[in-house]
Amino acid sequence: MIDITFPDGSSRQFAAGVTPLEIAASISPRLAQETFAATVDGQSWDIQKPIETDATIKLHKWDEPEAKHAFWHSSSHLLAAALEQLYPGIKFGIGPAIDNGFYYDVDSPTPITEGDLPKIEQKMLEIAREKHPFVRREVSKAEAMETYTKKGDEYKCELIGDLTDGTITFYSNGDYTDLCRGPHLADTAPIKAVKLTSVAGAYWRGDEKRKMLTRIYGITFPKKALLDEYLALVEEAKKRDHRKLGKELELFTFSPRVGQGLPLWLPKGAALRERLENFLKGVQKQYGYEQVITPHIGMKDLYVTSGHYAKYGKDSFQPIHTPDENEEFLLKPMNCPHHCEIYRSKPRSYKDLPVRLAEFGTVYRYEMSGELHGLTRVRGFTQDDAHLFCRPDQLKDEFKKVIDIVLYIFKTLDFKEFTAQVSLRDPNNKEKYIGTDENWHKAEAAIMEAAAEKGLETIVETGEAAFYGPKLDFMVKDALGRKWQLGTIQVDYNLPERFDLTYKGSDDKEHRPIMIHRAPFGSMERFVAVLLEHTGGKFPLWLTPEQAVVLPISEKYNDYAKKVAKLLNNCDIRTRVDDRDEKIGRKIRDNELAKVPILLIVGDNEQRDETVTVRMQGEGKDRGTMTLPDFAKMVGDLVAEEIRPIAEPMS
Repeated sequence: MIDITFPDGSSRQFAAGVTPLEIAASISPRLAQETFAATVDGQSWDIQKPIETDATIKLHKWDEPEAKHAFWHSSSHLLAAALEQLYPGIKFGIGPAIDNGFYYDVDSPTPITEGDLPKIEQKMLEIAREKHPFVRREVSKAEAMETYTKKGDEYKCELIGDLTDGTITFYSNGDYTDLCRGPHLADTAPIKAVKLTSVAGAYWRGDEKRKMLTRIYGITFPKKALLDEYLALVEEAKKRDHRKLGKELELFTFSPRVGQGLPLWLPKGAALRERLENFLKGVQKQYGYEQVITPHIGMKDLYVTSGHYAKYGKDSFQPIHTPDENEEFLLKPMNCPHHCEIYRSKPRSYKDLPVRLAEFGTVYRYEMSGELHGLTRVRGFTQDDAHLFCRPDQLKDEFKKVIDIVLYIFKTLDFKEFTAQVSLRDPNNKEKYIGTDENWHKAEAAIMEAAAEKGLETIVETGEAAFYGPKLDFMVKDALGRKWQLGTIQVDYNLPERFDLTYKGSDDKEHRPIMIHRAPFGSMERFVAVLLEHTGGKFPLWLTPEQAVVLPISEKYNDYAKKVAKLLNNCDIRTRVDDRDEKIGRKIRDNELAKVPILLIVGDNEQRDETVTVRMQGEGKDRGTMTLPDFAKMVGDLVAEEIRPIAEPMS
């Protein structure tokens, strides 16, 4: 008998060779039906794979990422099985599970188009109903190579060539067999709803010099209702696509003459971005930050010293040459080397620390054209960057202050759901990292304690730290339930060493400061994109490009409308006049579609009484008539409600 320990600490005895699925069934038949994956002793485990020794176990149901990964990985095999039946001679590349579903890269003798997807879906469901078990089998490298050589599948042969003998497994479901490490479902029966979402091209192994394969994306669910819910969210996401809204709201554009991945901010977008920047600058000022400005380029040697050239140089924008053959410049890939040079521009004392340098600095990184996507993946972007240089005894408090800033931003912009990921060093692979054990222990303890003291909901990922130090990443959930990484705080012992940064301590000796990198927004481009999709373009009143629009009911009230707009703009209420020769109903509809929060209707009564009739976005009815001072006070109160003062700013 073996002891199996559950997440709550309880344990039970089972016969050696018991499977996770059998353990689930011993608890309840329903749990067995709902279990799609298992973790045994911290390792992903097939639910039908025997457990031979004492172990800890966690059973995963649909709502957990481990279950969805196994479900969608199994679904990619189901897709491959259907394709093999429908397209004899087809060859297979890779077919992983992804965040939302799965894909398979294939080389088909017959072109596969979007129009073919419904018949492939039907074949998948047909095979799924046959309840084929997923059978795992260990094979030698020679057998694996022979299998796919006979089949004529050069892609699988290439993958096998990279594997170590003794680590290779096949999985079979029905007549289909695939090279795979697992884990998988027990059988195909739970796959009840299938949607193949798109067909795209993908170079084999991401190499533009290799053959272009056909990539088929899909998603599956254990219930049709879940698929229907997902498709409704997809449709809503299309409406909220920041590229679509950015165009409709005239926020930004792209030009092929300027270059791919280089956004052009239009007047409304630039104004919105400026307000975001000023908002963060105001917060930072209360926390003792100093603004700096650095150039968009730097000498190549600067980035060689920092290590960024080794990381970005080969696949980034190439060096800029000047008439002086001894000069080589690079477009700035990061702001931190410049800030290090600012720090070392004068001697520092322990009394000077912490030094907090902030900049909205534009950086440039070459992204492959196929990776570019609106504002979320661009080649030129502005980071809300700051670098803090502190003593070891200041690290924890400085980290907590940065957390305060991030939480204040999330609250102000209505990101209610988020988690914080603490990324630590892999203690069994220390050669990947720089710095002493003592420094790492202090930094990791400071992050963990700071997160706990701030009451953050955290997940800990061992081995995910940057090579120079541990970090804290914030994952927010938007209005559609999608997760985005916004905001990061990183501890760095590397750059102070590379740039020989020092301060004179109270002992009159030179010491090395610790550096904290932080960017609450991440980048202005990505943050605006996420905010657009989160709000559907209905920005908070303080941030929206246009707060109010005055709608004269006919041409003879245009002059009064302009007078109202001028007075309100003088009160810092962003207002324009819609004086088009259109009926008032059309003006109301158009401006509501343009997401303007407040519509001010003016006619004979309003002109006579020097008032406005107020209509709020989405309410469908008027709020009544107000004098201009009363309306200005109402807007001021609404904005004050959205931007509450920081509870305890610390400098």
